[in-house]
Amino acid sequence: MRLPARPLRGRVRRPWRLAAEASALLIAAVVAFPLYWMVLSAFRPAGEIESTEPRPWTLAPSLDSFRRVFGQQEFGRYFLNSLLVAGSVVIASALIAFLAATAVTRFRFRFRTTLLIMFLVAQTVPVEALTIPLFFLMRDFGQLNTLGALILPHIAFSLPFAIWMLRGFVKAVPEALEEAAYIDGASRARFLWRILFPLVFPGLVATSVFSFISTWNDFLFAKSFIISDTSRSTLPMALLVFYKPDEPDWGGVMAASTVMTVPVLVFFVLVQRRLVSGLGGAVKD
Repeated sequence: MRLPARPLRGRVRRPWRLAAEASALLIAAVVAFPLYWMVLSAFRPAGEIESTEPRPWTLAPSLDSFRRVFGQQEFGRYFLNSLLVAGSVVIASALIAFLAATAVTRFRFRFRTTLLIMFLVAQTVPVEALTIPLFFLMRDFGQLNTLGALILPHIAFSLPFAIWMLRGFVKAVPEALEEAAYIDGASRARFLWRILFPLVFPGLVATSVFSFISTWNDFLFAKSFIISDTSRSTLPMALLVFYKPDEPDWGGVMAASTVMTVPVLVFFVLVQRRLVSGLGGAVKD
């Protein structure tokens, strides 16, 4: 008995699928190559780093660059300062954005649309254009050379994006669920924190990733607002210790950059499941 022929559609789609997978792998390799080169340079001995013929491997890995990094007296303090600043920004911006997104979604008030447009316009203003005005503002409030000078601006810059993103999550939660909670005797505060907050938590994770990365890698504000008190500096400022115009320590720079990358990777690993569902933004009725 002759078997029926396989559908032609599956055989036609397969080359396109292979091409798409190959393209994805190529793009991933291009994106990951700078990270690989950074880690490789951190483990290279000084002679290979300064070589005029760089190779994409090393046969003599060394920890000398990491010893110089951890041997810096203030490196641990910089690390703790970065954790404190990034953690404060993530928690504060998430809570404020959640309450603000709930307000602009569930309530009707005057200038509501204007406020949403202002949030969107705020995203278009480059950070560099606001650095000098923020410097004078922090000076007038006496916040220069304090961690507050780094926390407050990052909260302000993280909120517009977070509010716009969380607005979609709050809007996707059916109002019938809120009405049912009120009928069952739940107060507005209980509905907010016991029902609505868990439903929009994936969106909070997604916005927290944005806040954490932008704060953790910040160099502009740290350089502009921390002037004389180096004990308040963060990790990006630690790179300046190894970068000297006449004789830069590229091994130290790469090792310090590798150490800076580890907390970001750990943060991604911890929130990856929530991040995927948060970027999907699906809340079923």
